[in-house]
Amino acid sequence: MKNITSLLVACLLLTACGDSWLEREPKNIVTEEQVWNDSKQILSLLANYYDRMPTFVGLFNTGGMTDFDDAVWAGHFDNNYHNNRATYPDDLGRYWDYALVRDINLALENIEAYSKQLTDTEKTRFINELRFIRVYVYFELVKRMGGVPLITTQLIYNFDGDPTPLQQPRAKEADIYDFIATEIDQIKDNLGNEGSRTRANKYTALALKSRAMLYAASIAKYGVATPDVTLPGGEVGIPATRANEYYQASLAASTEIISNGDYRLYEDNPDKGQNFYDLFMKKTGNPEIIFAKDYSASKGKKHGFAYDNIIRVAREDNLSSSNAVPTLNLVECFDYLDGSSGKLRDKDAGGQYIAYERLSDIFANKDARLHGTIVYPGTSFRGIDAQIQAGVAIWNGSGYDFQESNDLASTYTDGGVYTGASGPQRNVQEVGSTGFYLRKLVSDVSMASTRGVGSENWWPWFRLGEIYLNAAEAAFELNLPAARDYINTLREKHGGFAPGSVTTLTTEIIRNERRVELAFEDHRFFDLKRWRVAHEAWNGQTSSPTAQLQALYPYRVIGGPDNGKYIFERINMNFRGLVPRYFQRKNYYSSISQTVINNNPKIIPNPLY
Repeated sequence: MKNITSLLVACLLLTACGDSWLEREPKNIVTEEQVWNDSKQILSLLANYYDRMPTFVGLFNTGGMTDFDDAVWAGHFDNNYHNNRATYPDDLGRYWDYALVRDINLALENIEAYSKQLTDTEKTRFINELRFIRVYVYFELVKRMGGVPLITTQLIYNFDGDPTPLQQPRAKEADIYDFIATEIDQIKDNLGNEGSRTRANKYTALALKSRAMLYAASIAKYGVATPDVTLPGGEVGIPATRANEYYQASLAASTEIISNGDYRLYEDNPDKGQNFYDLFMKKTGNPEIIFAKDYSASKGKKHGFAYDNIIRVAREDNLSSSNAVPTLNLVECFDYLDGSSGKLRDKDAGGQYIAYERLSDIFANKDARLHGTIVYPGTSFRGIDAQIQAGVAIWNGSGYDFQESNDLASTYTDGGVYTGASGPQRNVQEVGSTGFYLRKLVSDVSMASTRGVGSENWWPWFRLGEIYLNAAEAAFELNLPAARDYINTLREKHGGFAPGSVTTLTTEIIRNERRVELAFEDHRFFDLKRWRVAHEAWNGQTSSPTAQLQALYPYRVIGGPDNGKYIFERINMNFRGLVPRYFQRKNYYSSISQTVINNNPKIIPNPLY
């Protein structure tokens, strides 16, 4: 025992002198110094924060697209509530993620305090990427909630029983947009990541500024139409006098991307319709995507958007498909290439049906983006005929008797198609109810619509097409002639229009171009809000051509002079629980949770709540 005790004393003496096994680093604890001096660990944290960047209905949220975009729900009956938007809820779009803001503020303070071994370039890049993510979060906060507390450092409670030092009031709405602009100006030239489409770089930051400043400008200019949607302290509402300032900032950011960025509008496929579809599917060498959220099956990250939305006839699984189906309202926004209105020519001036030799003929010579966005009658997906036919129209000598079958892919007594394999049908789940299906963002890769396989196509957060539209709108509001050039370039490259197709630019043309170019990319809802026209477009009235959603059903003619041809019937949709959309003025901003207000009495509610 004496020898063992002596050995232990000797070991302790050696420990006191250092260099002992008793001083080993713990293996189950990572210190702050280790984290913030290891570029791989910092990158891992950044990946987490990128993944937490918010979207509204984007990132392949099928149900959200049917709530707020130009589509309706045709999936499982349990989710018919997507169609029943008699009113939108008070918490519509509510976002208050100060946990993410705190995490980023903490990361910024830690990297300053502990990162002694990183190179200056690494440290600067990481700091500015963190600031980019934070400023994006503030953009999502302000566009949904209005002015919010602007917190850029940690708020630490000292446990003295008094939380008031932590209770920050809401900033003015304009102040948040000003913060966004200032932050971007400070970080954009030191982000690095040149050429990356999935990490923030200079042009990603400028794309955010292009969008955010356009939102601020619109609210300043068009907010005068909704004076009740303001607060006296400026927490909601932006002075009209600042509109041009914000338009100029948006235009400057847009033109810098267009003129100096390594980007161009996608036009690699001479078939313009397929080209527009390819824009969202091709990753390698894609010159239009500025920033995207990527997916990779090899890395265990994929999504089920094709599973949810592939056209019925092409589905590869015995469940799902056809959940979000586009409306006739959207289809008719795509102009004809001769410049005429996109309203389909289903009847002549006398109200008589126009018969077509082929199902696709009614859509001939339309904006090519229609084909890249929507699977319509007479087209195909993944090489499979769409087979969209509602039934037959039997000539009775003076008009037509319309008949439909309850069975898909059914045959009429004459041996021809009765109802197509993709419908449409009014009240059958997972079958299109509008006469159209989604093509845009739906992968055509084999097995992509199968459970356990999924899709890898990415979600475009920012792309050059939007930047052209932002530039056009800002220039138009500033009365600059370049606005028309931006619109015409986009229509030519993506839509297949002749050069200079628009000679006189109007607000209506600009807004329609955004609707067709950016369909299902998470813009429509916020465009209507920032223009302060959402309450007019979605007024809840069946007589409204924008609130009342429509379908188009094709029928094969039996008998009479047009035997074997096709006619089309417009239908006001009142099935699957569908009602005209109703947006109340209070929905321009989400309500703030009562829990937030209870915890911080300095937070005042949004208007009309």
